[in-house]
Amino acid sequence: MSNRFPPVNKVFDDLDRYRDFCRYEGKVYDEAALYNESDRNWVAYKKYQGYLRAKARNAGRNIRSN
Repeated sequence: MSNRFPPVNKVFDDLDRYRDFCRYEGKVYDEAALYNESDRNWVAYKKYQGYLRAKARNAGRNIRSN
């Protein structure tokens, strides 16, 4: 099934990541909020994902502020 339906696997992977985020951050987990841009928890999850991408992108840099 994984070879024939990769979008289905992406949805379930996103659900697992969103559930973990809600569990660790103390947010209310609601499956209906997945991909819902008007839901507060989904927006918080997307911001958290952006933070993780930026953190990984800047991992090797020595950033100094003057």
